[in-house]
Amino acid sequence: MDIAKIIIVNENDRIIGYKKRETLNQSDIYRVSALWIKNSKGEILLAQRKFDKKNDPDKWGPAVAGTNDKGESYESNIIKEAEEEIGLKNHNFKKNKKIRYYGKHNHFCQWFTYIIDRKIEKFTIQKDEVEQIKWFKKNELLNELSQNPDKFLKSIKDCINF
Repeated sequence: MDIAKIIIVNENDRIIGYKKRETLNQSDIYRVSALWIKNSKGEILLAQRKFDKKNDPDKWGPAVAGTNDKGESYESNIIKEAEEEIGLKNHNFKKNKKIRYYGKHNHFCQWFTYIIDRKIEKFTIQKDEVEQIKWFKKNELLNELSQNPDKFLKSIKDCINF
């Protein structure tokens, strides 16, 4: 089986190489695609990461996100991840901001947005990636972020007003 390699980019988000996930080091910059989902009531769909995930276990983050592998564009990756992680197929996601993140996770994140009215039980979650998903009212999310910021990925603060 061929192990997927992650796209490594420079400070201008230009591809400079590929690495296996386990060989990444702090100076490597990689690409991530993420999807910010809201409904017509303005609620935000977030996913809680599995408790046994290596990076940021148990934290709440965007409903869909994934690292880009060799051969994937930001767009093709988000389409694949949306189907895998929550069962969204054949949807047109709107391209939003691309944000550069520094620190423990050193990457560019291309954000996409989408509005859908769907009950939680109608989503199909990927059990090995996602613990649960939940619709948050915006004021509820803002309150939780201020009182319990460690329960959330830091990127959530960048997206709250998408």
